[in-house]
Amino acid sequence: MTTRPARVLGLMSGTSADGIDAALLELPGWPALGAGGAAAWRGRPPLTGPVPRGRVLAHTFTPYPPDLRAAVLRAARNEGTPAELTQLHWALGEALAQAAAPLAPDADLIASHGQTVQHHPRPDPARGWARPATLQLGEAAVIAARTGRPVVADFRPADLAAGGVGAPLVPLADWALFAQSGVRRALHNLGGISNLTYLPGVDPAGVLAFDTGPANCLLDEVAGRAGLTHDEGGALARAGTAHGPTLAAWLAHPELDMPPPKATGREVWTLARLPQAADLGQPDLSLPDLAATAAAFTARTVAQAYRRWVLPRGLDEVVALGGGARNPVLMAALRAELPVPLRTAAELGWTEHGFTDATREAAAFAFLGYARAQGWPGTLPHTTGAAHAVAAGKWIPASPTGASP
Repeated sequence: MTTRPARVLGLMSGTSADGIDAALLELPGWPALGAGGAAAWRGRPPLTGPVPRGRVLAHTFTPYPPDLRAAVLRAARNEGTPAELTQLHWALGEALAQAAAPLAPDADLIASHGQTVQHHPRPDPARGWARPATLQLGEAAVIAARTGRPVVADFRPADLAAGGVGAPLVPLADWALFAQSGVRRALHNLGGISNLTYLPGVDPAGVLAFDTGPANCLLDEVAGRAGLTHDEGGALARAGTAHGPTLAAWLAHPELDMPPPKATGREVWTLARLPQAADLGQPDLSLPDLAATAAAFTARTVAQAYRRWVLPRGLDEVVALGGGARNPVLMAALRAELPVPLRTAAELGWTEHGFTDATREAAAFAFLGYARAQGWPGTLPHTTGAAHAVAAGKWIPASPTGASP
């Protein structure tokens, strides 16, 4: 058994479907893997002192090749055949294994979120959803075979089976790594989908987490119409003006009024499912105006969610993370809408420990993989609506390396 702190490699590809973040998380001060972990959890690890309680030793980003990204987006739009979905599942397994390869030799364990292509947290007969269901692609056995490391993957189904909405999954990791006594903080992820974790100090019972709606997915879709993968630096939105009637129509979406716990996905937040200017008797919007409207919509829905469900509990600051934190137009809109300061990881000094807007989610899933290996519950059931906490993730033992595709 190793005497150094546990090291877990987290792999994350979010709803933006742009590629794979790999973050090697070291956990000094936490129990070594397999060394009395369950007893430590029953007594709860000490949540005192500065945050974060861990450090990211290394990070890589592996972009998806254009054909692989296109296949992921087709699956998210419910297009393609079962055979194509099967091929994509295994192709993503190979892509995840390749992304893990540079850092895997230094890891004790790999935790893979996989690629979400469908998430149906509640039955919706109008959409053909007879039951709650979720689908993350990226065969974990391939990762284990290529790297020679055990893998924990497929984190959402256990919570869904226990009656939860299967998201957000990172609140337990956020609480373990970032909760701070006397500080009422929200971590806000601006990925394809926007979600928050509210940490009112160190009591896990007070943690609140939910999806607020879209973050970058609508912006990415507009950028795609301009032949871009995303709105780099917010240039497209900066060149436009938000269209009031369209914005008002989008803000009437019924999902925005649903109270937590709640989760959503890009299968809901797509331009094809939202009213367009032409539907409102208005001229079609230019791409810059459409991008500006999407950015304003994200900022407005985020602020609306805080005012309705977080501010009454007390809030000192919001920390922006995820790809949207690198979009100055979106960040400016959020600062104008939010009633509390909007911070960045750099402003809080977290980047000195390797936690950035690019590493937080991969590191969070690394922690969830660590929790699964220790036999700890990996969820806070009151944040997902589940009947009880679950051991999130499926365990794939290590395999000999060198197997050929």
